[in-house]
Amino acid sequence: MKNQRLPSIDILRAVTMLLMIFVNDLWSLTQVPRWLLHTAAEEDGMGLSDVVFPAFLFIVGLSIPHALKARLEKGASKVSVLLHILSRSFALLVMGLFMVNLENIDATQLLIRKEYWQILMALAFVLIWNNYRTPMVFGVVPAIFLKILGWLILAFLASIYRGASGNWMMIHWWGILGLIGWAYLLVALLYLWIGDKVWWLVAICIGLLLLNVNEFVRLLGFDFQLVISASNHASVMLGVLTTVIYSHLAAKDQLKWLVPSLIGVALLLIAFGFATRPEWGISKIRATPSWTAICAGISILAFVLLHYIADVKGQSKWANFIAPAGSSTLTCYLMPYFAYAIVALLGWSLPEVLTDGLLGLLKSALFAFLVIQFTGLLNRVQIGLKI
Repeated sequence: MKNQRLPSIDILRAVTMLLMIFVNDLWSLTQVPRWLLHTAAEEDGMGLSDVVFPAFLFIVGLSIPHALKARLEKGASKVSVLLHILSRSFALLVMGLFMVNLENIDATQLLIRKEYWQILMALAFVLIWNNYRTPMVFGVVPAIFLKILGWLILAFLASIYRGASGNWMMIHWWGILGLIGWAYLLVALLYLWIGDKVWWLVAICIGLLLLNVNEFVRLLGFDFQLVISASNHASVMLGVLTTVIYSHLAAKDQLKWLVPSLIGVALLLIAFGFATRPEWGISKIRATPSWTAICAGISILAFVLLHYIADVKGQSKWANFIAPAGSSTLTCYLMPYFAYAIVALLGWSLPEVLTDGLLGLLKSALFAFLVIQFTGLLNRVQIGLKI
């Protein structure tokens, strides 16, 4: 069966990116409802902010079969696909490493203002990983020159970096992009090896969930991690499984069973999450198995809903206004790094009334929409990251 791109995946990615920008802007507000925020590590529960990241991991998994099959259908060898997986993972890890160190930077020890460091970091990412359509930019500047310039900027930023203790750049944690990078690396390699063998993928999903459990109760008798928590890998692999289930049912002309099948999987995950909640609690910060399973179940249900609306009923035009967040997701994610730094350099601040209560939430929602629209404008002038 020919690989088919589903509108629902792009729409789910766009909605998730919109929510990610929105919740990431809540730091700028006061009096934010608790249900919108991250729950503290010691608390049992989760807010909207705790659901967004695992949803994005799930979407990464949804896209892996489509993306890898598309390359193979165009004649790419498995070796070239393997190199693509490694290159993409490396890009995410590099960006994650710099972003995490930005969080731990000591502005008083820098040669330049922290805001300039932040802008140059984001600019370097664009220069290195922009989707250059031609070898010559504007018919004048070689694209390879801009890529080299980006790497030189990163080298400069690394050379002047100082942390709070005077230390150089460190792996404090991998950051959002780094976590995605490690999870993508393992799951994409497994999918490249296993392919669309449903029951093998089911077994791997169960195994990854058990590895997440092992982080709390030591089922193996010893501590074991695949670099990062298995929670991340499990979320991505469940996305892969969802797409493969779709592909199998579509090939047999039995898509009528897709919705009940996926709802069944989602309910099993949610039931597992709540059944084990008394043991570990629901916590994003600690990546508890309960949180992993419940969020995966929610993500599958969200996909089912959008699949019915966009793929079955063909109603996808309503999402056109946020489409850039689904097609240029990484570019969209980077834009706030420019925006916050520029606003700080200009010394701009909003009246308190616009950062509090309902008006504050509307401000953050408007900011998210503006970021997405600006990303769309950049796409029109051929600026957009592709890794």
